[in-house]
Amino acid sequence: MTTAAVATPPNAPTPSIGRDLIGGVVVFLVAIPLCLGIALASGAPLMSGLISGIIGGIVVGALSGSHVSVSGPAAGLAAIVVAQIESLGGFQPFLLAVAIAGLLQVVFGLLKGGALANFFPNSVIRGLLAAIGVLLILKQIPHLFGHDTDPEGEMAFAQADGDNTFTALLSTVQDILPGAAIVGIACLALLVIWPRTPLAKTLFPAPLAAVLLGLGISEVFRLSGSGLVIEASHLVGVPVIGQDGTGWADVITTPDFARIADPGIWFAAVTIAIVASLETLLNLDATDKLDPYKRHSPPNRELLAQGVGNSLAGLVGGLPMTSVIVRSSVNAQSGARTRLSAITHGFLLLGSIALLPGLLNRIPLAALAAILIVTGFKLASPSLFRSLWRQGLSQFIPFVITIVAIVWSDLLTGVLIGLAVSFGFILWRNLHRGLNVIREEHVSGIVHRVELGTQASFLNRARLTEILDGFSKGDQVVIDARLCDDVDPDVMATIRDFIDESAPQRGIVASTVGFKDGYPVKDRLQYVDWTTREIQESMTPGRVLQVLKEGNERFASGRRLNRDLVRQVDKTAGGQHPMAAILSCIDSRAPAELLFDLGIGDIFSVRLAGNVVSDKALGSMEFACKVAGSKLILVLGHTRCGAVKATCDFVHTGGDVAAETGLVNLASITDPISHAVRDETQETTDRTSANEAFVNRVAEINVRRTIEEIKRESPTLAAMAESGEIAIIGGMYDVVTGQVTFLDGAEARLAEAAPVTADVS
Repeated sequence: MTTAAVATPPNAPTPSIGRDLIGGVVVFLVAIPLCLGIALASGAPLMSGLISGIIGGIVVGALSGSHVSVSGPAAGLAAIVVAQIESLGGFQPFLLAVAIAGLLQVVFGLLKGGALANFFPNSVIRGLLAAIGVLLILKQIPHLFGHDTDPEGEMAFAQADGDNTFTALLSTVQDILPGAAIVGIACLALLVIWPRTPLAKTLFPAPLAAVLLGLGISEVFRLSGSGLVIEASHLVGVPVIGQDGTGWADVITTPDFARIADPGIWFAAVTIAIVASLETLLNLDATDKLDPYKRHSPPNRELLAQGVGNSLAGLVGGLPMTSVIVRSSVNAQSGARTRLSAITHGFLLLGSIALLPGLLNRIPLAALAAILIVTGFKLASPSLFRSLWRQGLSQFIPFVITIVAIVWSDLLTGVLIGLAVSFGFILWRNLHRGLNVIREEHVSGIVHRVELGTQASFLNRARLTEILDGFSKGDQVVIDARLCDDVDPDVMATIRDFIDESAPQRGIVASTVGFKDGYPVKDRLQYVDWTTREIQESMTPGRVLQVLKEGNERFASGRRLNRDLVRQVDKTAGGQHPMAAILSCIDSRAPAELLFDLGIGDIFSVRLAGNVVSDKALGSMEFACKVAGSKLILVLGHTRCGAVKATCDFVHTGGDVAAETGLVNLASITDPISHAVRDETQETTDRTSANEAFVNRVAEINVRRTIEEIKRESPTLAAMAESGEIAIIGGMYDVVTGQVTFLDGAEARLAEAAPVTADVS
């Protein structure tokens, strides 16, 4: 049999036998009353709880892959144990069911059933932790003051309902034992103060200090003959082997193998196996979150270990066990680093029964109650509530409901309720967020893109129908399935009805894209998302500027339109009708089509270093406007321009460009820009490339000079601009923010078309 290795992170702790031994002692002290109390709560012999604790520590501890988890009798199973013992007619038939349940858990582990834990939301697991913390606090407050009459046994918290836990809280006020209260309050104070003292940095754990303090105070009361003496009923009670003729054979119970064929036995075994496995996986995941080194425990190996432990427990008279969050949390907080602490606690349980019953029976329950109250507060800390609140209602509400449900019912019921609430939020998100409707502003007008999520299930049908019914005559609609892995037949039928019948009857231009082969709906694009002759002729310079402005806003905010560039290549192959010509720099950070979120065929792009004018550039722009029909010329400079920086330095030093660089044609770029450098007269002590503000001002002046040169050197373009056929404007692109600023109030002068802002809903 091959088991998964334990994943150890780079920050794995240095092994420390001392810390592990101390952790084992602390867990042992907490485990004794838990084992006894859960046995009483389960209606089973007291020794059955201790037997499970011993096996959970030694056997499961040795086989488990978890460093922090500690196993033992499970409070969450107490109600099931009570019911099964009653239905099977005794404890021995029940033990047979436990042994079989262990074998089933081994099978679960071999079949990799540990993956089940990955399907539980983090909010539910955190709710489980916090709920157990709340239960610990509620159940231990009475014991803190000496009210130890809880019928479920010391520190058991399986059935925390209003008839016991909260009644006990009220009864505590009237039934305070002064001696026990002094011990409990003193130990609680020590645990609260301990982290704020230098002692917190020592190897000595605060819980052990609290136990010793409580034991010392109790012994002082006893030896002094004080009236505050704590009676035996308020101290730990361990069965004493050898007393009154009690031997090991008298406390070990074997299963009733004669009932092996009884269907009731197998039903009980399956029930125990499923519930114990589920509780183990939940507690194991929660325990990993408590591990200060954040190591991962292999769940399949844990199921194997628990299965072996439960089979053995069933054979020798023990209760069913799981990984237990209370003991595990105490183990982690005590500084234990490896599973040696769990094994140590198991041997201590075994040894204490045989060798130290007298000493153990002197420890006040109030001292242990103080330890568990502090442990409970750490599990249900206010910071945990704040953290879940910040994550949103979809995390906070299942978290809180899980806590309330566990406190008022039991662990399994509470977790199931929490899962149901989490599933409800998943359904809500699928109903309302499984579809994304994007309103896109193309050159041809508004296109409504309905994006299907990764899974379009029947849950999305109502929302999709509502969206499609909201469109009206003349709307352009695209149903986009490119992100969708699977489309439910009900959703597909709704789409098909809209495309084939509803949309044509209502005058809606409906398109589809991204549907896989085999679907009854094929890709069909009917909307126009490139500049056609008709669109170009309808454009004004002001409208073109508005399109550029809106495109840059989308680019800078990361909301670029979805475009089928291959389709645009095909549609523009027969002719081009761009709406603008843009003279920009060759800088790799300033590609005009991207900056203005444009498609293929929407603009003529003229690129020269420093966006300077040449005869060839003028000829290109004349063709763009006079022949091809473009309505706007944009001279686009940008911040931190390399050509401008170089020119600033050349002007400052007065050097020869060709001689200094070896680039004989570079002067054709720097000479025009040098006029802009000299035109910049603002007072400054640094007129070199090191002064970024100076460089950016020169770049803007260069844009203005280029505009004037275009008008001076091209009578054709100047006349067209004068008549209003075209506009020649300038802009500056910020390479840091991605935003374009248009110069000289161009937006106000040319805003002839009412602005239409694209948005995403």
